[in-house]
Amino acid sequence: MIDPLGGTLVERRLDETLVDVEGLPSLQLDAVALADLELISNGAYSPLAGFMPRDDYNSVVQHASLAGGVPWTLPITLPVPAAEAATLKEGIVVALRDGQGAIRGTMEVQDVFERDLELEASEVYRTTDPAHPGVRTLLSASEVVAGGTVNAIPYHHGNGAMTPAQTRDEFARRGWSTVVAFQTRNPVHRAHEYLTKVALEQVDGLLLHPLSGATKDDDVPFDVRMQCYRVLLDRYYVPDRVVLALFPAAMRYAGPREAVYHGLVRRNYGCSHFIIGRDAAGVGSYYGPYDAQHLYDELGGAERLGFTALKFEHAFYCRACEAMASTRTCPHGPADRVALSGTRLREMLAGGEEIPVEFSRPEVAAILRAAYTGSREEAPA
Repeated sequence: MIDPLGGTLVERRLDETLVDVEGLPSLQLDAVALADLELISNGAYSPLAGFMPRDDYNSVVQHASLAGGVPWTLPITLPVPAAEAATLKEGIVVALRDGQGAIRGTMEVQDVFERDLELEASEVYRTTDPAHPGVRTLLSASEVVAGGTVNAIPYHHGNGAMTPAQTRDEFARRGWSTVVAFQTRNPVHRAHEYLTKVALEQVDGLLLHPLSGATKDDDVPFDVRMQCYRVLLDRYYVPDRVVLALFPAAMRYAGPREAVYHGLVRRNYGCSHFIIGRDAAGVGSYYGPYDAQHLYDELGGAERLGFTALKFEHAFYCRACEAMASTRTCPHGPADRVALSGTRLREMLAGGEEIPVEFSRPEVAAILRAAYTGSREEAPA
């Protein structure tokens, strides 16, 4: 099986019964930092052992790699209010709390520094436009961040959560050595199904790995998405060829940088291949449709990043071909192609319009329609 980044999984777990934070200063983490804390602690962010200190941060922003040369494309930082930053000194241990004040872990402070938010936005998001949801979140955060090694109390999501060590064990149990991961924050429609099944012709198994952390307000809620995934897998995939597990990350909408990050992290989960499709991890019109594929190549491809990107062009159902196809295989024009944007799909659901069967399986459409209209319509038998 493929090695994790850095050669070994780095887990930073803390036994809740041994946590003693009496007298420690505290920092409150927002939803993004809490998601990052969990992913550091469970090994998904290997080789990171904590939030990035200055050298790693600067190197990631400017060169898409850690200071030691390991490829990494997104800054993993812990913003702190300026008033609290003044009390943080190198070597002290702070308690990390969620928005309700519950202890989620500790951090030994290594570094406290100011960052250039405009530079980070320009380099990582390729735009400083505050209308971009990721940039808007970044520019509203503190310029001061703290870096240091963390230990975290394991967070229990319930049914469906697996750590990188657990997915690796499951892949080994199934005898898989090549595994393709598919990242999604949306319900799987027919084009996604087509891409994953084409990929399954080339590898031993598929990790369907939906993102469960914070997304935009207009994205489909996670519990609804999970219903869609389960009904689709039950009826249209070979059970022994697929593992469904949630990915507890927050969405940053950073386009190419985030798409490559998704592949790097899935390498830690044991995936040798990663699907990079059209407008991967993008939002609006900020990125070209295949910019993520281009960045993968620019950063050294499989030789340097360690995972193989399966690059797909825009997929759709062609009525003339009477099949799923892409621009590589279909000679027909737009009038014969059934493809909906996420925005248009949400509009149709909200308006009670019928979703074309060529775009979405009827069972999935029924779940989405019920969620958007509040009806109790059941999926087709």
